[in-house]
Parts: sequence; C-alpha cells; structure tokens
Amino acid sequence: MPGSAQRLSAWLRLARLPFHSVGVLPFVLGMVLAYRLSGNFRWPTAAFGTLGVILVMLATYFAGEHWDYAEDTLSGSLGRSRFAGGSGVLQSGLLPRHAALRAALVSVALALVVALALRYILGTGPWTVPFALIGLLGGFFYSARPVRWVSTGIGELWIAFCYGWLPVAVGCYLQTASVPRLVHVVALPIAFTIFNVILLNEFPDYDADRQAGKANLTVRLGRERAAWLYAAAAAAACGAFLLSLRYGVPGAALWAYLPVLALTATLAVLVVGGRWRERPTLERLCGANLLVNLGTTAAYILAFAR
Repeated sequence: MPGSAQRLSAWLRLARLPFHSVGVLPFVLGMVLAYRLSGNFRWPTAAFGTLGVILVMLATYFAGEHWDYAEDTLSGSLGRSRFAGGSGVLQSGLLPRHAALRAALVSVALALVVALALRYILGTGPWTVPFALIGLLGGFFYSARPVRWVSTGIGELWIAFCYGWLPVAVGCYLQTASVPRLVHVVALPIAFTIFNVILLNEFPDYDADRQAGKANLTVRLGRERAAWLYAAAAAAACGAFLLSLRYGVPGAALWAYLPVLALTATLAVLVVGGRWRERPTLERLCGANLLVNLGTTAAYILAFAR
C-alpha cells in the first residue's frame, strides 16, 4: 500500500504540473494586453482567473489519464515518453483508475464555482461562465466519452482553440469585459504552435494509439503525412507572428522571437526529414517543440510588458 508521500507524489505526477505552463502563460499574456490597452488590472481577478485556468487543465489531464488508460498502457509497454503516453501513475498502481475520473469531475465543479465567483462576486463580464463552459467542453471531453474529441480528427483543433485563442481572450476579458482585435492577432501563432505540440506528441504513441483504436489526426494521416502537416503549421505560425507586427504588436517582439523562429525552422526540417523515427531524437524534438510554443507566448509578453 503506497504511503502518504508516495500518494502525494503520484497526484502531482497525475496533475502534470509542468504542462500547465501552456495554458497559464497565454492567460498571463491576455492580462498583459488588458493592462497595455486599457490600464485595467485587478489582482483578485487575476488570481481567481489563474486558478480557474488551472482547474480546467486539471479536469483535462485527469480525464485523459482515466479515458486513455488502455492506449497509455500499451504506450508504456512499447517505450514511455515524457511528452506522451500519460503519466504512468495509474498503470503503476499508485492510484486507482477511478480516482482520476473523480478528480476530473471535482476539478470541473470547482472550475465552475470559480467562474461563478468571478462573475457574481468580482463583477467580471457576462461571458465569464460561458468561456469556462467552452474550455471544459474542449478540455474534459478531449478524451472523455461519449464525445472524445481526440478520436474525431478535430481534437487537435480544439486544443489549438482552447490553448491558443481562449486563454488569451479570457485573460483580457476578465480584466476589461472586452476582447479587442489584438487578442485575435496574437492568439493565432500561439494556436498554431500548440497544435504542433499535440501533433508531434502523438508520434511516440502512434503504434499504441493505432492498436487501441484512438483515431487522432496522426493515426488518420500516418506519421509521414503528419510530418508535412507539422511543417505547414510551423510555417503558418511564423507567418502569423511576423504579420502580427503590422497590427499593433511592438517591434521589440521580433527580437525576442528570432531564437524561436530559428528553432521552429530547424524542427520543421528535422521532422520532415524523418528524424522522428529515432526514438531518443523524437523525445528531444517534442521537448524543443514545447519551447517553441512557450517562447512564442513569452515573446509577446516581453514586448507588451516593456
């Protein structure tokens, strides 16, 4: 029977805390935009909003651990990856499978409580609760049945929306009760990069997902064609970022973005060149790919916070 310290460690692994950065950072960008455009910033709203974003992500990750149990078990037997195949906590027996589902449902409930508190206690705009519901619809049901977006062929697009446009828009909206055009401009390259994070993270799980009948986009396309889609999305992300400089993004963003641009181009060449076939290299590609997403968001934050 696992001890208290082991159980706590297991819950922390199950929560996948390092991967919360891909949702929290765009939310911070939205708040920075709100302050830059209107001068509005309220700390209680920022704190509760951040908590809400984290709870939506917890609901997403916990639900994924429960509903992806079969393919994650297969993936672990074929070779575990830090960026795919789940945390391995349920497979190791440290926590029962039903614990993940219960935690996901509790996270959903708490996220809605936070959304209601933001709306009716802190006085944020009328779209506060609908935005929370949209995030939960895309996140919780990414893996959860009967919807299971991940097996529809559009799950990756849901992730691009929920980790791209939505957190930036919500971060700005909670502070200003509006979603200005600049939100759409800066959210687009972030959406393309998080799409690529999900797409490339499906490569290590390809055999397990195919055997388990998890028909995500990479399984549907095959890894060779998915590699070209990755390169196209990478090019679109770079193009969208450069184009954003013409629509109100400070020029200083370009200097912060140049290393990200170089890394994006390098990864696209390596992925199209088939380097994903080498398991250790694929692991490094997935890690660097995550840095592209975080670096894109960080470049905007640094530029607007000057």
